[in-house]
Amino acid sequence: MPFIETGLPGLLVFEPIVFEDSRGYFYEAYNANTYTQQGITTQFVQDNQSRSSYGVIRGLHYQLQPHAQTKLVRVLHGTILDVAVDIRKDSPTYGKVFSVELSADNKKQLYIPAGFAHGFSVLSEKAEVLYKCDAFYSKESEGGILYNDPSLNIDWKIAPDKAIVSDKDIKLPTLADCKNNFVFVG
Repeated sequence: MPFIETGLPGLLVFEPIVFEDSRGYFYEAYNANTYTQQGITTQFVQDNQSRSSYGVIRGLHYQLQPHAQTKLVRVLHGTILDVAVDIRKDSPTYGKVFSVELSADNKKQLYIPAGFAHGFSVLSEKAEVLYKCDAFYSKESEGGILYNDPSLNIDWKIAPDKAIVSDKDIKLPTLADCKNNFVFVG
């Protein structure tokens, strides 16, 4: 199977099978049957796409229940460091961070279930990121964690003086102080 366990329950890296020849390449970026065979029955309802420059850090974001989102993240152009933090209370990996480089070249994707905060940093000159969500955007359900929360100690692979972070993200609370209504069901 093209799924790789991350050590955080439910968080998976998907490596599609890529067929390459002299014309280029082809792969199935998403196939519901492939996910169902893994036991994943998520039905995605919204695609989001962003374009960012080197040094941009977006996140760490999530939506609270009942509008929590499962995401499937991939890169169309460039390279990012994709980051997920388990924020499910009673999870054996609560507060643990997982990061992986996703790029247009490696075609890896990160499947992020509800109950994780998500963010990414742009490691290439530009990056275009596409992610599927299984719930619609809900402004009143927005939640977030400060990208440089010392308790998480995330290495975004960007020098602090090169980091570009929105005013909104700079004001997010730490993990200890964030709004959170996720509970681990194992």
